[in-house]
Amino acid sequence: MRLHGVWPVTAGVLAILASACSGGSGSGTDSVGTTSTDLALGGSSGDGALLRRVFDLDRGSTVPPNGDLNPYGIAFVPDAFPAGGLIDRDDVLVSNFNNSANLQGTGTTIVRVNPGRPPTVFFENPNAPGFSTALGVLQRGFVLVGNVPSTNGSGVACGPNPADTTPVNVGQGAIQIIDRHGTLVSVLASAQLLDGPWDLFVDDHGATANVFVSNALSGTVTRLGLSVGDTLVTVTSATQIASGYVHRCDPAAFLVAPTGLALDRGRDVLFVASTGDNVIFAVPDASDRTTDAGRGVPVVTDQAHLHGPLGLVRAPNGDLISAQGDAVNPDPHQQSEIVEFTADGKFVTELSVDPDTAGAAFGVALDDDADKFAAVNDDSNTADIWQVRR
Repeated sequence: MRLHGVWPVTAGVLAILASACSGGSGSGTDSVGTTSTDLALGGSSGDGALLRRVFDLDRGSTVPPNGDLNPYGIAFVPDAFPAGGLIDRDDVLVSNFNNSANLQGTGTTIVRVNPGRPPTVFFENPNAPGFSTALGVLQRGFVLVGNVPSTNGSGVACGPNPADTTPVNVGQGAIQIIDRHGTLVSVLASAQLLDGPWDLFVDDHGATANVFVSNALSGTVTRLGLSVGDTLVTVTSATQIASGYVHRCDPAAFLVAPTGLALDRGRDVLFVASTGDNVIFAVPDASDRTTDAGRGVPVVTDQAHLHGPLGLVRAPNGDLISAQGDAVNPDPHQQSEIVEFTADGKFVTELSVDPDTAGAAFGVALDDDADKFAAVNDDSNTADIWQVRR
C-alpha cells in the first residue's frame, strides 16, 4: 500500500499486501459452507423497528461556498472524539461527490451540517475529487474519506458504446486521513486493495480499528487493520475478504458496485449491500478471516423492496437499514426509499427521503447511542437528521 504523507508502511505490511488477494474462491460461498440460516441467527423479528421510532426531523443544507453538490457519505462524530478541533461529538459530516456544475466524481468537500443554517466546511481537497460514501470517523480524532474521481472532469463513467459497461475516465482513488483540525495527514492508496473506495465501515476500538472498504472498480471488500494514536495512524494489515460483486459503469449513477457495509460485532458478520446484485450479503468471520469469502451468503433478497441498495446501517435490535438508489430494479411507487429488514431478510418498514424523485437516497448513519438517525438527499442537497424514540 502506498502512503503519501508522513507515516511509512512497514515491510511486514507490504508483505501482507502482496499476498492479500491469494486464497479467495470468488464463488460466492464461504469455504466452511455457511448458510443464510446460520447467519440469520440473532436477528430481530422487527419489533421495535428503528424507522418506526424516528421523529422531530431536522434538515440542513450540504452545499458549501464552492457549490459542491450530490452528498454521498454521512457520518456522526463519535462521543469519545477529542475536543479542540473544527468538529465535535455528535456533529454530522457529509461528503460531496459532485462539483457546482453537478458533474459526478468532481466534488472536493466534507461539510459539517448545521440544520437551519449553511454548512461549515471541515475539509477541502481539489487534488482528490469525487468524495464517495466512504466516510467514517475514528474516536481518537481522525476522519477518513474515500474518493473516486472523474479523471477528465466530465462526470461520465461510461464510454460511447452502450453495451460496454467498463468504466472509463475513472481514477483508482484513495482514502484520505484527516485530523480534527481539518488537516490532511496521510493518503492510503493501493491498486489491488483500494480500487475505487466506494463506502466504508469503521469498527473502532480506540487504539486499534478495523476499517472495511467496498471497492467500486474491482467489486471487492478489503479489511484494513489500523493502529491509532493521538497523532499517528498506522496501517498494520490489509486483506481482501470478499469479491465477485457486480461492478460496472452506469450512465446515470456513474458506478454501480458494492456499497454499504455494516458489522454484527457479536457474531463477526459483515453485511454488504451490493447494488448491482440487488442483494445484501453476509460475510462470516469478517474481522479475522485470512481468505476471500467470495460474495458471502445472500441474506436480503427481497425484490419487492430492494431497488439497488446503497448505504447500510445495523440497528441495535439487529435490523438492517438500507437506502435504495433506484439505479437497479426501480419502482415508481417506491422512490428514494430507506428500508428496514430483519437480519434474516424479512421486510419491516420503510420511509422515503423524497417520494417524488428517484435516486435521492444514498448514505445513512446512526449515532453512538442510536438515538439519532441521519440520511442524505442528493436531489435536494440536504441531510435529514431524526431523533429516535427509546
